[in-house]
Amino acid sequence: MILPSKHLPEDRALITVGSRILLQLESPRSVSEVWEQLRAPSPSEEEHGNLTFDWFTLAISFLFAIRAIEMLDDGLIATLGTIKEGPR
Repeated sequence: MILPSKHLPEDRALITVGSRILLQLESPRSVSEVWEQLRAPSPSEEEHGNLTFDWFTLAISFLFAIRAIEMLDDGLIATLGTIKEGPR
């Protein structure tokens, strides 16, 4: 499920979906915005129309679990360390 296998194609593995999500997070974005960007066809890559919202949320959860992304106070998600915090 996390890695591709004999029964799970590379484009469906959570590590692959997660990497595509991380590419969308150059700046903090809402979950809905990332979902819409991920579903939009890109001329440089093949159509990813078979990605369901369930699989997308699993990938988001996976990224939270490995501390690759974080939820900001304003409800946006960002890669860990994107926003430099001041002294606490």
